[in-house]
Amino acid sequence: MSNSTQKAQNPTAPSQIFILSGQSNMAGRGGVTTHRHWDGVVPPECRPSPAILRFSAHLKWEQAHEPLHQDIDAKKVCGVGPGMAFANGLKSHRGPNEIIGLVPCAVGGTAIKEWARGAHLYENMVKRVKESVKDGGEVKALLWYQGESDTGSQADAEAYKGKMENLIHNVREDLGLPSLPVIQVAIASGDERYIEKVREAQKAIDLPNAVCVDAKGLPLKEDNLHLTTEAQVQLGHILADAYLAHFASPTPQSPLS
Repeated sequence: MSNSTQKAQNPTAPSQIFILSGQSNMAGRGGVTTHRHWDGVVPPECRPSPAILRFSAHLKWEQAHEPLHQDIDAKKVCGVGPGMAFANGLKSHRGPNEIIGLVPCAVGGTAIKEWARGAHLYENMVKRVKESVKDGGEVKALLWYQGESDTGSQADAEAYKGKMENLIHNVREDLGLPSLPVIQVAIASGDERYIEKVREAQKAIDLPNAVCVDAKGLPLKEDNLHLTTEAQVQLGHILADAYLAHFASPTPQSPLS
């Protein structure tokens, strides 16, 4: 018992690091009730593992567990998101001693303009990622799920593609990773007037090492905005499959020295 406690408090730094960013459906609202309380249900696909760590708000690695964003999207009630199902989906494709690190950065209710270079959310994301690699490890991909907040006006929807392309360029430049893989989720919900325009913009982005997966059709909660716990698990698997198909080595990599 004391051994596992010590491992959780002083974990080995991960070798494979993934950024989780965007707004509430990335932060996770699965299992959050209408009374703003998380039901505490953790599906088997989202269970913690010594091989999966998260980078805390205090810039420390610790064993990952749901809710991944509870100290990042701290003004909202967080529940299950796609991150743990994603990481568990990658585990069998990693080397036996490799550790996966997740860097949660998503904040609910945020528009793409709030993720522009120089804005607090963007700069905090870049800072967290730079801190996360100080003990070693390699940033393998940015997982991005955002856009619901940009479906409220035609101007925001029409500006989305350019702003998202700028974000990808800026993150790659500021992290010194010009080929950083980006997996973007086409939104499943939002204002009906312009949701399709934002989705079209997301799917139209054509940059090297940037792919789009679609959340449309995944089950939504009663609010018709947030994915259910079951849907978040499905999305985690979709993201893992996309990463493995487009960006992973064909065989498990050996541990980084």
